[in-house]
Amino acid sequence: MSESVTAPVVGWRRWGAYLALTIVFALACGLLSWWQWSRRAEAVSEIARIEANYDADPRPIAEVLPDDVWDVDAEWTPVVLQGEYLAEDQVLVRNRVRNGSPGFEQLIPLLQDDGTVVIVDRGWLPLGDGEDALPDAVPTPPSGHVEVVARLRPSEPELPGRSAPDGQIPSIHVPTMLDDLDAATYESAYGALVSEDPAPAVAPLAAERPAEDEGPHLSYALQWIAFGVLAFVGLFWAWRRERRIAALPAEEQAAARAPRREHADADVEDAILDRLER
Repeated sequence: MSESVTAPVVGWRRWGAYLALTIVFALACGLLSWWQWSRRAEAVSEIARIEANYDADPRPIAEVLPDDVWDVDAEWTPVVLQGEYLAEDQVLVRNRVRNGSPGFEQLIPLLQDDGTVVIVDRGWLPLGDGEDALPDAVPTPPSGHVEVVARLRPSEPELPGRSAPDGQIPSIHVPTMLDDLDAATYESAYGALVSEDPAPAVAPLAAERPAEDEGPHLSYALQWIAFGVLAFVGLFWAWRRERRIAALPAEEQAAARAPRREHADADVEDAILDRLER
């Protein structure tokens, strides 16, 4: 009597569910890969702006920001400001970290000769040792007429629910700082100080050049694509294995599906002793 062989188990409903899950997983990987590509594109654009603008010759701010409309391609562009600091309206920006150390940014409005006001970030001040959590000293800006070169930065978003003591603000939200000034103002941007003429004897630490590093986004994007492809490879391998097992005699199918047990040292020793006894 011939040995019976079971027909291959197709299981299309079960494998269809596996395929649907694999497609969902691959789509998720594709979306994550696209997100990493987008972040890389943003980083590459930022690097291009730094290379094009950071070391450019200073220009009048009215030429770079006509009608006070922010253009992202203007970021880091040096501008020339001429006028007088409004030292009585200066504020400190809280929670500014530099090389891992907490501190403040010193912001002072500058009234230009044409009557417009621009916020100037004079630089970073470390947190002092006193109990009041303030800088040990806040440098005084040059008095009288001054010529300032600063690099343009966009106004930061307002932080709802964040409060700050008098003389401090939680973010460089330019409109908030300019609310009380009765003058035409530039609200879309502020200037990160490069130089002052006349130069003061003591000044905050100037802003550091931004890092020109696009980060690991490209490798992450490729990894997510690889994960999506490997999911289909794994599904196909599992389907082929199931087909091969289904083609075996019924009494061999359970053993073929059982996970292979790794031999422990004790099992090896027992096998050697059994052979010696024989």
